[in-house]
Amino acid sequence: MFGSHETVREPGAPPVRSLSPNSRLGRSSPHSQDREERMFVGIDVAKDRLDGHVRPTGAVFTTARDSAGLEQLVARLAALGPTLIVLEATGGFEVTVAAALAAAGLPLAVVNPRQIRSFARALGQQAKTDALDAEIIARFAEAVRPTPRPLPDDQTRLLGELVARRRQLLEMMVAERNRRRHLASKRLVKGVDRVLALLQKELAALEAELDATIRGTPAWRAAEDLLTAVPGVGDTLARTLLAELPELGTLAPKQIAALVGVAPFARDSGQWRGRRRIMGGRKSVRNVLFMAAVAALRCNPVLTAFYKRLRAAGKPGKVALVACMRKLLTILNAILRDQRPWQTA
Repeated sequence: MFGSHETVREPGAPPVRSLSPNSRLGRSSPHSQDREERMFVGIDVAKDRLDGHVRPTGAVFTTARDSAGLEQLVARLAALGPTLIVLEATGGFEVTVAAALAAAGLPLAVVNPRQIRSFARALGQQAKTDALDAEIIARFAEAVRPTPRPLPDDQTRLLGELVARRRQLLEMMVAERNRRRHLASKRLVKGVDRVLALLQKELAALEAELDATIRGTPAWRAAEDLLTAVPGVGDTLARTLLAELPELGTLAPKQIAALVGVAPFARDSGQWRGRRRIMGGRKSVRNVLFMAAVAALRCNPVLTAFYKRLRAAGKPGKVALVACMRKLLTILNAILRDQRPWQTA
């Protein structure tokens, strides 16, 4: 479905060789050897099976998404020695596959499915099957080459699950309270109250486990103490950052802002200058960061002065608030990077 880029010769014509006096016949350049040796693998992860595609050879394979299938996959890819393996984040199905590949020391990147679909549309690929998806992922790996990132260990994964479950319980409680307001039947209201009591009990138990997990790990305890020392930063934001933004303290300010989705992106064309907007990023982190920034405007002198200065310059309130979110994030990033506590100066 994709065109070949090889040079076409007439039938029976001899191979084309360079006529340069500096060329060495019979030997390929180091650059062409490098291209031949680089292998990129795309894997489409489904509930029951895995479809793989290798670039530039075009080799394909299929295996089951179970213990035996993962062993075969690891053995196959270890023998291949790929430069990069790319998976889509598919709602949890990719976790066991990624863990098996990472445990084998294979270079792996798990990417946002939206990037893959945008790449497919750019190639003009409208059809969608598991095999085609694997090929598109492999072509994405070859063209874009996303940076392989280490996967979280078991303890970090557990912390992420605890934080995510806490967020889910809170969302369920909000939904039940909203439903309760529209009920006229006392019997149904009592039923909702029982559900809310059960959810509250589960939330209390989960928060106790979350607290024990954080405080029982020296590195996390120290990081949480550094973060919560900043006015406006509470346990919820600190633990969300530890669980869902492990890159905090390791990236540059602009990189960490873009990763969370609070970096303004330009929208210019020729003489036209569009409004800068934030987009993408980790929504769960951004939501908690928003609430922390609102609280910090009341008690953090640095952010309060920054917000007032932006408003005095004519910036809309929401624009100034997003700027405060970005400033708070970069402050926390610097604190963890330098391992220095908050100082008002």
